[in-house]
Amino acid sequence: MKLLSLASSAKRSRSADDHEEAATNQMHAIELQSLPSAGTNSTKRDAPREDGLRAVDTSISPQLTIQEERRLWKKVDARLLPMLTVVYLVSVFNQGIIVHARSNNLEVGLNLTDSQFRIALVMFTIPYCVFAIPSVLLLRVLRPSRWLAALMVTSGIVITLTGLVKSYAPLLGVRICLGALEAGIFPGIIYYLTLWYPRHLLHFRIALLFGAASVANSFSGLVAYGIGRMAGKGGLLGWSWIFILEGIVTVIVGVVAFFVLLDLPSAATALSLEERAFIQLRKKYDNSSGGEEKGLECRHVIAALKDWQVWMHVLVLMSVLAPLAGVSLFIPSITSSWSHSPAITQLLTVPPYIVAAIVMCFAAFYSDKLKMRFPVVLAGLVCCMIGFLMNICKLRSGVRYFGTFFIVIGSYSALPGSIAWLSNNLAGQSKRATGLALQIGVGNLSTAVVYTVYRQADAPRYLLGHGVELAFVGVGLLVLPVTVAVYTRINGSRQAALRRRRLRGEGPEGRWTKEEMRMLGDRAAEFKYTL
Repeated sequence: MKLLSLASSAKRSRSADDHEEAATNQMHAIELQSLPSAGTNSTKRDAPREDGLRAVDTSISPQLTIQEERRLWKKVDARLLPMLTVVYLVSVFNQGIIVHARSNNLEVGLNLTDSQFRIALVMFTIPYCVFAIPSVLLLRVLRPSRWLAALMVTSGIVITLTGLVKSYAPLLGVRICLGALEAGIFPGIIYYLTLWYPRHLLHFRIALLFGAASVANSFSGLVAYGIGRMAGKGGLLGWSWIFILEGIVTVIVGVVAFFVLLDLPSAATALSLEERAFIQLRKKYDNSSGGEEKGLECRHVIAALKDWQVWMHVLVLMSVLAPLAGVSLFIPSITSSWSHSPAITQLLTVPPYIVAAIVMCFAAFYSDKLKMRFPVVLAGLVCCMIGFLMNICKLRSGVRYFGTFFIVIGSYSALPGSIAWLSNNLAGQSKRATGLALQIGVGNLSTAVVYTVYRQADAPRYLLGHGVELAFVGVGLLVLPVTVAVYTRINGSRQAALRRRRLRGEGPEGRWTKEEMRMLGDRAAEFKYTL
């Protein structure tokens, strides 16, 4: 009873992260005395906590062999990635579902003009940008399984209601609501992964997530075409059925995620005590010998908003997301020019995404191995530039179709790299959460620009749209080397300072205490930026 009282007091006075750590130390104080030494198998049952979870004491320091560590990360992959992939896939399909509904007479059913349709697309991105940061911070306060599941269920309800709208104004309303809800899913998933994986194992996991989801999503047009053939059933048009069925699927996925998703490593009962302790310690000292800050304070949010690197990475991500959104808008105009059946036309949009997923995973694997991010992002932007140049020129449709391979490969390869890059270089959980949400939320504004410049009247060459895309890619190619140069200069100055301290017989923290080093985060002298 005394242990439960202590845990209850910690829960009232701390955030979710601090609560888990406090409950851990209190609950296992007695039990740890009887635990075997690190490296042996323990069958001792974890002490229950007041909230029903089980915790692990981070003072244990288990030693795993290389083979044991590899098996552990494979085990974590098997528990996290399948469910996250499904959640991300459904989220991506939800964001692009209106494009598929358009091909099933959405504009005719609601009497929309081309400009009204493009405004409906844009109205999604504005709340997405505004609500990204608060939504991800809520994921820090609440359990990830509950918050992500709640977002999925409510998104599904909104999408289902979209299938019942009868005019333009309600369509704008549901698009705004959907943007606000979806704002926390994609950034939340990325931040959730950073709570589990060390920074130089992260890129490949993000790529696996994106790759699987992108391949599956490439068939979404064909699925939408099949659903559209339900037109007339229940007195509804085909586009209504697309929204209704997708909304129902989203609700189901949200309910399953509630029960399947693990929360933080300290509460993952699917892992042994030693496995959880290893992951926590590996993450805690991944960036600094002083550990990583976990608390949520206003200064963390302000620090991310004022950090130069966050805004540089926002520009880089804009240059990646714009091609990613643009290619999905004009590739159907190329495949439809070949006079195939609607089903074959939809299938012809799939190959670029399959090739891109393979290339993306290989690039991410070697990026983690080399512990470098910018070469992948740079190569991706160059591919995008080549692809858009092939499409803006007056060439045969087959050549322009080949150019879409470059665009899809480039944008999909650069996307996980650019996100993993910023995540690697932000220390402190709250600052990282804010920085990632800001990067993804503001970065998505580039898609709003893209939606307005790809006009049906410009088909099939889309000179304005392709020109704007090349401008975005150009910005990325300018910002990228500047960012690398600044990182290199800062790393060099910090290494020189550390060498001087070693010569004087000082520790790496110099005049700073370990607590102060932890508060400095990525500004600490021993923190090395990933290039």
